[in-house]
Amino acid sequence: MSGKVIIDVKDLKKYYNDGAVKALDGVTTQIKEGEVVVIIGPSGSGKSTFLRSLNMLEYPTSGSIKVDGADITAPTADLNLHRRKMGMVFQHFNLFPHMTVMGNLTAAPRKLLKKSREEAESYALSLLKRVGLADRADAYPSQLSGGQKQRIAIVRALCMQPEVMLFDEPTSALDPEMVGEVLDVMKDLAKAGMTMVVVTHEMGFAREVASRVIFMDGGVMIEENTPSELFGSPKSDRLKSFLNKVL
Repeated sequence: MSGKVIIDVKDLKKYYNDGAVKALDGVTTQIKEGEVVVIIGPSGSGKSTFLRSLNMLEYPTSGSIKVDGADITAPTADLNLHRRKMGMVFQHFNLFPHMTVMGNLTAAPRKLLKKSREEAESYALSLLKRVGLADRADAYPSQLSGGQKQRIAIVRALCMQPEVMLFDEPTSALDPEMVGEVLDVMKDLAKAGMTMVVVTHEMGFAREVASRVIFMDGGVMIEENTPSELFGSPKSDRLKSFLNKVL
């Protein structure tokens, strides 16, 4: 890790129903270049809302998010430019069913980054090789397993050469035997130094790969620490109760 702060979040709030529902209630944190930050917590704790806010897929009620020093919550922010810096992988793969794998991977780089077909396809193929799917470049999504689709979704995000990768429970929609192949790709990204923010229920992944783990509940960050400290010596009763149920 370089120590450079890429994402700086201050007092982030997201309220619904005139404040009756506080999905985020004053979240403050920083994410540094090369960090792998894993966010855990019960359903409805605000994990996904926080993650989606980093890409402004959720517009906060108040607070600020700075990415590379630019406040993306400002009315004048160029969100299209910002979103190019952040790759996002969802629970469901959102691949275009009428396009081949290669078509899915090259559409955005050609349109948004103005890459030639040859350049976009060459880079996409190099990434497909990294995830063991070079032989599926001409396949359609309907011909892929769930694990393959999610690996393709990760590659599609990487094709935009982002600074940060956001993962919103990327394995929760997969059959258990397919989870490992997706987590392996994520582990390789972490080893390569990619800055990552991951919402997941995979505690083993959090323990093995995270540089920092954040536990959220009720829209607030209850505790954050290294994996060994957070899992080995939880300080709050709420975290202790959560870990007793999931470990």
